[in-house]
Amino acid sequence: MVDDTPSGELSQRPTVETATKAPSAPVATPEVIAKRLSLLPLSLLALLVGVVTGLGAVVFRGLIGLVHNVFFLGQFSFAYDSSIFTPFNPWGPAIILVPVIGGLAVTWIVSNFAPEAKGHGVPEVMDAIYYQQGVIRPVVAVVKSIASAIAIGTGAAVGREGPIIQIGAALGSTLGQVIRMQAGQRITLVAAGAGAGIAATFNTPIGGVLFATELMLPEISVNTFLPVAVATGTATFIGRLFFGVQPAFIVPANLAALPNNVSAAAILLLYAALGALTGVAAAGFVRGLHWLEDGFDLIPGRYVRHAIGMLLVGGLMYVLWTTKGHYYVEGVGYSSIQAVLRNQITGYGFLAILFIAKLLATSISLGSGSSGGIFSPSLFMGAALGAAFASVVQTVMPGVPVSLPAFAMVGMGAMVGGGTGAAMTAVTMIFEMTRDYDIVLPMILAVAMSLGVRRMLSDENIYTMKLARRGHPVPKALHANMFLVRSAADIMERDVLVLDEATPFARFLELAAKGGGLRHVVVTRGGTVIGGLRVNTDLRRTLDLTASEIRLGDLVQPRFIIVRATEVAFDVITTMWGRNATMAIVVGRDDGTERVLGVVTKEHVADTVARSVQIYPR
Repeated sequence: MVDDTPSGELSQRPTVETATKAPSAPVATPEVIAKRLSLLPLSLLALLVGVVTGLGAVVFRGLIGLVHNVFFLGQFSFAYDSSIFTPFNPWGPAIILVPVIGGLAVTWIVSNFAPEAKGHGVPEVMDAIYYQQGVIRPVVAVVKSIASAIAIGTGAAVGREGPIIQIGAALGSTLGQVIRMQAGQRITLVAAGAGAGIAATFNTPIGGVLFATELMLPEISVNTFLPVAVATGTATFIGRLFFGVQPAFIVPANLAALPNNVSAAAILLLYAALGALTGVAAAGFVRGLHWLEDGFDLIPGRYVRHAIGMLLVGGLMYVLWTTKGHYYVEGVGYSSIQAVLRNQITGYGFLAILFIAKLLATSISLGSGSSGGIFSPSLFMGAALGAAFASVVQTVMPGVPVSLPAFAMVGMGAMVGGGTGAAMTAVTMIFEMTRDYDIVLPMILAVAMSLGVRRMLSDENIYTMKLARRGHPVPKALHANMFLVRSAADIMERDVLVLDEATPFARFLELAAKGGGLRHVVVTRGGTVIGGLRVNTDLRRTLDLTASEIRLGDLVQPRFIIVRATEVAFDVITTMWGRNATMAIVVGRDDGTERVLGVVTKEHVADTVARSVQIYPR
């Protein structure tokens, strides 16, 4: 009889009736590298990641404030509200050199301590998840904090969410390396740290969870979702203790996103048109950023190229200051976004200039070697483009009830969703950042349109383009592995012979010929399975000349496992990998007798996977 122990926990010598009878033999098990933690300790570790990431966000924002106040105001202070325009310029034209000084400092720090801290951070986290088993060097958290704080504080047109995502991910990875655990669980902590970082930065707990789900987690289950939710909620709580519970942006009380009558259908069409326009802009941002990266790489010397780039950004800031009274594109740009949402900037011409200026400033900053994120710049560009679109509509069709702040908000979500590919994150985060539910319907429509148009123009998003160019593609969608829930009986090869070890190989060839071709063989000794044999054309050609002298026992491969026909494919594959087995022998009842029903080899697994992916859209 075959024992009833679970898959992978096979008894030493079960037996079955031959052809009949077939159960297992001792199997060599590879050394266990790391123990799998249960859900409770993993969630407690995620709680710790959330606490540390939340505190890290507080320190990071404090550093940005200190650098900004020292370089732009000549004051030593950590207090800094990025939603308020920088009040004055004590340096005159010399303000142009502030981004250059910051850029040189960033280049030195990144080059000497952590080159992976260059850029906007999220691609490096994704690369660690999909290609490095979740391993991120601990020093990255420190280097990214300092480098990005200097970059943002001295005026680089980048965001703070990318750095805190990489910082949180590095903290999660470090904890996952200090405490021995499986790579998949370490990846979960990396995703938890990333989600916690974005939640603490923007006060968006739901958006943080969705960000980790859409962009970071290779698979979603209770075992991965719960730790991410715990870390994200904890980081949000820590952030609110220091920053308050108010939303990131204040919007008018009566937003009037959609009229409550049939004319709303026409307004929705305008939102859809804005989404399509934003999709074009997002594709331009994706390609323009990497085109400028290539262009700056042609300039010899990392210090020279970054200094040139930041000199251009500084010059743009000074021109805006002297002509319009504010820097506008400096740093994260929340002050400009807030001004648009408060209807303080309404002319479509100037709004279009702000969009182009931020697009250039961000692309030049990151392309020349700065350290910072693209999320905040995307919000800025989306707000400017959305408000400009609404302003044009008001000019061309004065009677149409469009709201500039509403279109700005929808543009923010559409630009983020189209550029990053994280559609659900974009919709949810803009709602959380403004707390206005009326915007959700037009937001969903515009984000969907933006994402669709961007995908037509650029298959890669702002995060995956960098990895694709590196030769490290990542999945563009999450697919349920439907084949993994099929039973062993569904995927096994039934064309199998059960023969005694003393059977000559020539006799097997005769039986195979009578049966219509070559078969897999389960080899027994006294009714007990001792291994399996995968017979292919190459093996047959090699042994044809001496087949009469060779017995199956001489060829048997002892690396096998025994599984029941009802066991699911996931358990079968996991056990085969864990025991370094080349074959799983499937047993079950046939006509009331325990028999060998078939075999599962790695080739069958590959074929089953290939068949299963045919149902997914491409």
